[in-house]
Amino acid sequence: MPGPTCAWRKARTVGDTFQVRFDQRWGHLTHPRVRALAWLLDSPDLLDPASPHWGGRIASLPLVTPAVAAWLGALQDDPSPLDAALGLKFYSRLGLYAEKLLAFYFEQHRLLAAHGLQVQVNRNDTVGEFDFLLHDGNELLHWEFATKFYLLEGAPDPGDFNHLIGPNLADTLGLKMRKILDKQLALSRHPAAQSLLAQPVRAAQALVKGWLFYAAGVTPAMDGISPEHGHGFWCTPAQLPEQRYVVLPRLQWLAPFKGRDVEVLDVEALRAQLFDLAQPVMVATVDTIEGWEVERTRGFVVPHDWTQQAAARRIAGALPA
Repeated sequence: MPGPTCAWRKARTVGDTFQVRFDQRWGHLTHPRVRALAWLLDSPDLLDPASPHWGGRIASLPLVTPAVAAWLGALQDDPSPLDAALGLKFYSRLGLYAEKLLAFYFEQHRLLAAHGLQVQVNRNDTVGEFDFLLHDGNELLHWEFATKFYLLEGAPDPGDFNHLIGPNLADTLGLKMRKILDKQLALSRHPAAQSLLAQPVRAAQALVKGWLFYAAGVTPAMDGISPEHGHGFWCTPAQLPEQRYVVLPRLQWLAPFKGRDVEVLDVEALRAQLFDLAQPVMVATVDTIEGWEVERTRGFVVPHDWTQQAAARRIAGALPA
């Protein structure tokens, strides 16, 4: 399974953003779920699997082959298998939605041994849950999966990643990765897990997708972060530049946006809509291309005091462990 993420990377030119390259590759995918699945399979890793910082414990999806690209195209033409797998329920948790999409891919390509398998000592004591157990010859791979969005508050803190903080101040990349690496990836070694595993687990790794967001257009290099990671901006309403904007609901945070019949706001209308903003809001700047509104950049618009709140939460150690 491990391998580089994207086969379609090209030398970058001025204006050659990830969104532009994604639309060149996947512009024909307009069904939201199919488009999100394509992003999961073909987006850059958030973390650098080759960095010594992670000790070889970061997973990477293989190249999207022509056969997989054709399979995605067939789902665009007939998304009913994907819709049936996800069901009619509304997903309030973006992470669960992304996990269900990836589980569909693994199942369809005969890689899935188990998804969401709980490990219990007894009926009332759950030790943990395997996100994914994947077939790897006569062995298994244990993959924990996360889709995360973090804003850089202040200067990077090499090796700790606690300056990369969630928009709602719920966690940091550092705290999230310590939980995954120190606890979740050890699950297969727990005695209660042994009876559930039909084959030995060869490796336990974390697959982490997502976007990082930076103030003032600065994208610093950080050891452990993939140089190709998807990124955007963050700013207050007053700092928004003159652009055409679409507000992105949470379930549309994965792939670059492409849609019709959507409300497009100029900067003054967006500022008015976000007056007295209490929580960060994700927006995309869009261009109209052949009747579609197509994302060009994305970012979080944050309350005017978000920086102070984020710094206080981080410094006070009030983020959940």
